[in-house]
Amino acid sequence: MAAITPVTTFPIETSRDVAVTTWAAMQAGDDGAAVRLAVYSDRSVQVSGSFGGATVSIGGSNDGETYHALNDAQGNTMSFNAGVLKAIIELPVYLKPWVTGGDGTTNLKVVLSGRKAY
Repeated sequence: MAAITPVTTFPIETSRDVAVTTWAAMQAGDDGAAVRLAVYSDRSVQVSGSFGGATVSIGGSNDGETYHALNDAQGNTMSFNAGVLKAIIELPVYLKPWVTGGDGTTNLKVVLSGRKAY
């Protein structure tokens, strides 16, 4: 199990109104390092890649220690075993993905995007 360090970019050259955070090459049992992007209140997450039987969960925390799976707009827990793009409802201070299960073929990318609301 590895701790995957995310990379955050700002794709609009003239603004920091949109942030995109990527955890790449997540494998079976990996845990994504948390990010603090609460200022980006309009958020979505995309998961893609080879699942190999794995499940990716998207969690949040307000203290950076205890994480809980978040929910999508329909109230479903954000745990996925296939590619997906979903809006995130809750607004915790910290966000991170983690991978459970999987095999040697598991290779996933989790992309979080956020937009500042004015």
